[in-house]
Amino acid sequence: MYLGLLSVDPSQQGKGLGRKLMVAAEDFAINAGCIAMDLRTISPRTDIQPFYAHLGYSVTGTSPMPPEISMAVPSHFVHMSKPLLKAQGAR
Repeated sequence: MYLGLLSVDPSQQGKGLGRKLMVAAEDFAINAGCIAMDLRTISPRTDIQPFYAHLGYSVTGTSPMPPEISMAVPSHFVHMSKPLLKAQGAR
């Protein structure tokens, strides 16, 4: 399953909301029979990759930003993935 456009308002970050959203998304994917969760971030967001890594995601590759998307700084996508287990229970 692909997860996109997940965010937590900066004023609410650090309260565990992102983790709760990720657990809910992963549980949804597991119940739908998916075996992995994929997502992507943009390269300037170096702060977010450690968050996903802490949740078990690994970088699987990169891809260029489509030319129709203009960015203030040079950017590319960073792809991450996590295998999903049927009995993840304690996360």
